Amino acid sequence: MSTYPQTLFDLSGRKALVTGASGGLGEHFAHTLARAGAEVVLAARRADKLEATVQAIRAAGGKACAVAMDVVDRASVIDALDRANEQVGTLDILVNNAGVSGTKRALDYTDEDWDWVVNTNLKGAWIVAQETARRLIQAKQPGSLINITSILASRVTGLLSPYAAAKSGLQQLTRALALEFARYDIRVNSIAPGYFITEINREHLSGAEGEKFKQRIPTRRFGEYADLEGPLLLLASPAGRHMTGSEIVVDGGHLVSAL
Repeated sequence: MSTYPQTLFDLSGRKALVTGASGGLGEHFAHTLARAGAEVVLAARRADKLEATVQAIRAAGGKACAVAMDVVDRASVIDALDRANEQVGTLDILVNNAGVSGTKRALDYTDEDWDWVVNTNLKGAWIVAQETARRLIQAKQPGSLINITSILASRVTGLLSPYAAAKSGLQQLTRALALEFARYDIRVNSIAPGYFITEINREHLSGAEGEKFKQRIPTRRFGEYADLEGPLLLLASPAGRHMTGSEIVVDGGHLVSAL
């Protein structure tokens, strides 16, 4: 039975968790899900950094709350999910967005650098996905887990070795979890953004080096946050109900370019 277009992307009644929601893409994802009708739980290591976004969502007529969560600390994740469950009920949408990056030559990265990048981007996503899925299975509810990977999972550039390794691992983890969780009606997909200007890279991409990067993109522009709204809602909503183990690349054609 088909779904009417006006309800295809409707998230009314759904409960969504967005990690790394204190700014950048995570903050935008939270607003996007709330506008589509979901009740959103924003997570970051410091909950106070989320309050302004929570208030903005509420002021726009949405529903939101915040929890403190360190994604690399399982006890912190479990505690945050327990508090989220108390406030909104079982979470059935997860956007695994928390991530960090370094910029060094491969020979200059320390073990501490490696652990910081790989643990946050890969282990953290694993812990949050695993604990979220456990609660969905216990509640016998379907769900959608969305991992934010990167085109660097498929195409490398210099100075980002740990980041590329972590995102490549997350890309494959998405497929592995999709296979195992399908029996529980839990879908697992990913979005692979290309170059988007965020707080972390704004200074770098706004300068001469950024112009060089831009010339490698067939569309000759960096991504805008709004470019990710459609893919996010597709994977989170009934519109993507038969999609699992998939990755949506949003990069202006960067991966298919020869540059």
